[in-house]
Amino acid sequence: MAALELHAYQKEVAERAFHKENIIIWLPTGGGKTRAAVYVAKRHLETTPKAKVVVLVNTVPLVDQHYKNEFKPHLGHDYTVLPVSGETAEKDFFGIVVQEKDVVICTAQILYNALINKEEGKHVELSDITLLIIDECHHTHKEAVYNKVMTCYLEKKLKGEKPLPQILGLTASPGTGGAKDFEKAVEHVLQICANLDSAIVSTKNYLSELKEKVPKPIKKFAIVDERPEDPFGDHLKSMMQMIHEYMILPPNFRLRQLGTQEYESDVVELEKIGVKNENRLLAQCALHLRRYNDALLINDTLRMIDAYRSLEEFYSKFTREIDGTDVFLVGLFQENKVTLKILAEDSCYANPKMDKLKSTLLEQFGPSENSKGILFSQTRKSTHCLNDWILNDKNFKEAGIKPAILTGAGNGITYMTLNEQSETIRNFRLGAVNLLISTSVAEEGLDIPECNLVVRYGLLTNEIAQQQARGRARAKDSLYSVVAKKGGREERREHTNEYLEELTSKAIAKVQEMSPQEFYKKIAALQKEAATSRKVAEKRKMEKRSRYTAASVNLVCRSCFTSVAPASDLRLLEGVHYVNVNPDFEKNYKVGGQVVLEKTFEDWEPGRKISCRKCDKDWGFEMKYKGDALLPNLSIKNLALDTPEEGRLTLKKWKDIPFTVEDFSLVEYCNENCPDMLDD
Repeated sequence: MAALELHAYQKEVAERAFHKENIIIWLPTGGGKTRAAVYVAKRHLETTPKAKVVVLVNTVPLVDQHYKNEFKPHLGHDYTVLPVSGETAEKDFFGIVVQEKDVVICTAQILYNALINKEEGKHVELSDITLLIIDECHHTHKEAVYNKVMTCYLEKKLKGEKPLPQILGLTASPGTGGAKDFEKAVEHVLQICANLDSAIVSTKNYLSELKEKVPKPIKKFAIVDERPEDPFGDHLKSMMQMIHEYMILPPNFRLRQLGTQEYESDVVELEKIGVKNENRLLAQCALHLRRYNDALLINDTLRMIDAYRSLEEFYSKFTREIDGTDVFLVGLFQENKVTLKILAEDSCYANPKMDKLKSTLLEQFGPSENSKGILFSQTRKSTHCLNDWILNDKNFKEAGIKPAILTGAGNGITYMTLNEQSETIRNFRLGAVNLLISTSVAEEGLDIPECNLVVRYGLLTNEIAQQQARGRARAKDSLYSVVAKKGGREERREHTNEYLEELTSKAIAKVQEMSPQEFYKKIAALQKEAATSRKVAEKRKMEKRSRYTAASVNLVCRSCFTSVAPASDLRLLEGVHYVNVNPDFEKNYKVGGQVVLEKTFEDWEPGRKISCRKCDKDWGFEMKYKGDALLPNLSIKNLALDTPEEGRLTLKKWKDIPFTVEDFSLVEYCNENCPDMLDD
């Protein structure tokens, strides 16, 4: 078994946990929070009768990472340790796993599912657990699954039910929750403490040791002057003005500055208004304006050709023109396509931000340098564009830069599989890759080797993300660089985050100065207040769900406004999927390519994509359920709802629908649609 040694500052922050107290350990990224948690778990297992430790993480890769790197090496010799995620078979009998193992490391969703599932072998009671460790516990708020787990805990606590597990939270920063003044920041820290039923602790006596072990990188602002000329961007704006003139804005509706996030919010709202009022001209113009605005944002951060390609890709999918609005919008792009491409390929007007990013990278890398770096960018698309740029530039090649993309796991062209993530990080560790081009996925959690360069490029994120990213630059004399336009949004946000980071520290200090009586009185009040708020929210949710009957609501295509189906044809499958069980529904859609998911599921597999027969709008995909039923699984964001009193509604999520959907019954479905299967 690997030796389990702690630094003095780690022992200090863990001390109160040895006395069975609920605490949140606050240490910077790289400070060894997980190692301290393993030490607490070991002491707990040694001193607690019938000890049962569950470690919660918020991503699948962290399950294996904590298991292989920390808990198995240090505890596996004396105790049974098991990792469980949606990728493992043990998730299906999680209740038995918790009963049989000493330490279980799992995603929070696995535990939450087990807490609410009453089926034997799958159900877990909180009283089964004696120590609950919550990694990256600053996510314990609002609708996050960590908070759902802790809500189960707090409901039992408020009823006086015992026993309850000891709580150990781990975080590099609880943040300020968006607060910019001291009092509200203190309230936010107290709320996190209340949600976790824990006090927050940090090192007081060994700060110098912590600073020595986790040195802060040198920070550098690489500031870029305003682009002197931008004929490509100007041409895009002139095309957008033509669309403005083609449509008629609603009274008192104003569009803000082109090429900003505010403008994007405006056209998103405009599309909703168009759908609600059955004004297809307005809705479609808004959708296209959003694409042009995306191109302006890409042009501001990446290459002009990247912005052009984003529009070219969008318009290549238009295979059918429904009415004059489509003819105008598609025609406008086709007429300007050649001009846009010529402008996009003119190096005289290249983005100066890219030049500054190039010099920042080349200063750190070289043929004789053994550098490792992470380049953080906002979107999956931007990581692909930056990777393409670096691979095709001879200066980067001569400097020995070997890039690779690291994005979140998921499904689709721009997502990575979990295996691809692991392979990329392995190559980075071995040196086959020395520059990760990453979205926020690399900010926290993943086991990425220490870097001597971290660059944030084109990012607008909060102080937690900024601290997590900076914490990746842990090598000696490492550099943390921010490439931003002079006086631009990114530079302003970086300075704001610096202030908020300092504010977080002051807020935590204020909370730590409170007497135990004052602190526990305050968090008890917050817990009772949250319980009342949950009851009110649940009541409102039930009222909203009973506003209409499903039979009185109709689904329509969000693009062409074709009537799709009555909502009474919908069924809720496994509490997640909204499927249409009427076989006549297939007359309204056409099928496309096979949907490929990395995950496999116990009862279903994906079929083909489905889209509107009239306008090609994506509606979701078919799913094969238990080998018998082929069910259209619908996406609410691409449909609208016609309601009796509120007219047409557009929603982002199914949870917001104003009617109740019956649960799916396979027996009932087969009885009505395929009785021969039942005979078999």
